[in-house]
Amino acid sequence: MNMDVLHEADEIELPSLFRNRHVLSPRRQNDNSDATSMRSPPSFAESQLDVILRRQRHRPLQGGGLKFTNTPTRFLNLSSDWEFAGWGSTLYLELTPEEFTNSDVDISARQVLGQYIASAVAGNAVLGSVFYALPAVVALAGVFSPISLFIATLVLFFWRPVMEELAETFPLVGSNYTYLLNVSSKSIALGGAAITLLDAAMTVVVSSGTASAYLSSEVHPPFPAFVLVIIFLLGFAILCLSGTRDSARMAFGILSFHILTMIILMIFASIAWARRGNAQISSNWHSGDQASPAGMFYQIFKGICIGFLGLSGFECTPADVPSIRSGRFPSVLRNIHLATIVLNGPLMLLVLALIPMDTILSGANVLSILAQEASGRWLRTWLVVDALLVLCGGMFTGILSACAVLEKLALDRVLPPLFLKRMPVTGSPYFSILCFTCLCGVIYATTGANLTVSSQMFALSFLAVMSLYPISNLLMKFNRGRLVKSRNATLLLVFSTIILSLILLIGNIIINPITLAYFSAYTLAILAVFIIGQNKIHIIRWLYWVYDQAPLLHHFRWSKGSGAWMIDRVRSMKQNTVCVMIKTDEIHQMFRMIRYVRENEETSCLKLIHFYNRIEDVPSELEANQKILDEMFPELTIDLVFVQAPFTPATVCSVSKRLVIPRSLMFISCPGPEFPYSIADLGGVRIITL
Repeated sequence: MNMDVLHEADEIELPSLFRNRHVLSPRRQNDNSDATSMRSPPSFAESQLDVILRRQRHRPLQGGGLKFTNTPTRFLNLSSDWEFAGWGSTLYLELTPEEFTNSDVDISARQVLGQYIASAVAGNAVLGSVFYALPAVVALAGVFSPISLFIATLVLFFWRPVMEELAETFPLVGSNYTYLLNVSSKSIALGGAAITLLDAAMTVVVSSGTASAYLSSEVHPPFPAFVLVIIFLLGFAILCLSGTRDSARMAFGILSFHILTMIILMIFASIAWARRGNAQISSNWHSGDQASPAGMFYQIFKGICIGFLGLSGFECTPADVPSIRSGRFPSVLRNIHLATIVLNGPLMLLVLALIPMDTILSGANVLSILAQEASGRWLRTWLVVDALLVLCGGMFTGILSACAVLEKLALDRVLPPLFLKRMPVTGSPYFSILCFTCLCGVIYATTGANLTVSSQMFALSFLAVMSLYPISNLLMKFNRGRLVKSRNATLLLVFSTIILSLILLIGNIIINPITLAYFSAYTLAILAVFIIGQNKIHIIRWLYWVYDQAPLLHHFRWSKGSGAWMIDRVRSMKQNTVCVMIKTDEIHQMFRMIRYVRENEETSCLKLIHFYNRIEDVPSELEANQKILDEMFPELTIDLVFVQAPFTPATVCSVSKRLVIPRSLMFISCPGPEFPYSIADLGGVRIITL
């Protein structure tokens, strides 16, 4: 029976299209003498036949049209045409010499900071943290506070190689959000962005709260302390809106003044200690509970956990990497780290040597009291002025870090383009500054204007951000192992840092479990905003489905236009174009990259860009596979763009300008050891596959 069927099939006349296919490629049928040519793939020119066949078989003869499918729709009463995209096309892009020249200018136009100026931007937050860290540590560690603070500063040696490797590999805006975006999915990166933004907000809240405490101890304002905090927040927002030009040099001036103040304070306090002897430190030692060895170690451990407050601001240093001279970031970390080792522990020891324990525990302005005891009123006034300046510098660090994250989120279309708008004269991102100031005010109000609660939550958020660095590093080693790195933290060090992060996080939660509730609530609230921004089309699709399921709403005058409005919004948002730069015609690799776009970006317009030098270098199956993939994704219009130019930073910048696609939405596979450029040279393109 099978033979009969076979003979019947032999008698059926083939369609002319398939007959022509065999006629047009006789070499591939008849050349049996050369086995090598039989196994070799067709050339680019020969593969055009397959492209023509697919276009004739599946695409409208006149062009245009939507890629409708026979798949049932979930919308029973309303049209679902808006879910389908149009057919893709093949384009050839020619770049002019002027475009290359302009691109070279854009690439070279970058602010460059030396290691000392760059150290000052984050250094104000790190070195200014002693003003609010010391009282919190003493409350938990007591007389063992100097030991706790010293150990906390030493633990930071684990993080430095991890952060250096990440920053040298991805010297881009956005720190942990950018790292996670390049080594994992966008959803995970949004979690990192939420924690980073919360940490920046806590930096501002605690810095302003501590500054108000120091000022209140001197001038005694006629209103509560929380009013002074609000004045600080609003005043600093106005200052940032007025412009941040030469802000790095201003930060360097503030940090220099602060270091000078701390040196003078430590000198006079040491002289006072030498004159008075050890009576006060002995009294403080005996005033505490005589704990057992286990209790002593537990006190020291709690002090270490909360002592990381004295290092807060260190997590913000990668935010300045794009403006730091190449290769100088490790020196920046070293400068800040060594300063904390010299400052935190010894300063705490001087406090215990000169001030009674009851006085230390009674107020937040410990260092101003130390200045009073060391040399009198003049040094106390000097120190209060220094506290106000350096804490404002810490607020500036927090707001810069937040604006960098918000700008990156807006470039990635998670937040509205309004976050990219700048004031015409000052160039300040006004909407980002205003929204971030409101977030700080909400956090301060909902914590009951309690500086102790804010400090404990700040310690938790700081450690959460610090834990993201080894996690990002581990994901980079696993998912982007082909990247060329100038520095390489060992796997043992990365795992050790992750374990340390978990231990310190658990320790902070044990100290005050309520801080975990605060931290979780704020993080989830911020993350919810980001998730809504990332999934706008999905949310509108759900609303459209609900509207479709209620036919009665289609007839009311106030609601009958809702469906059309939702469709217009979806179509408008889907017009945002994303591009993927491809080198190979392997369909599984192309499919993987397109699937990433589908899962992580809300768009119906995707351009596959291939750079080539000669027509013979174009992969033979590239256009044919693009047509197949264009049919596989009816919700995407997949265009193939050929650019006859080498793949360089200048050509990437030129294509970005010509197609009006930000480089943050231009994706590539992971470059290998032979790739001559860094990710920073390419202007922040995103790596999406191994």
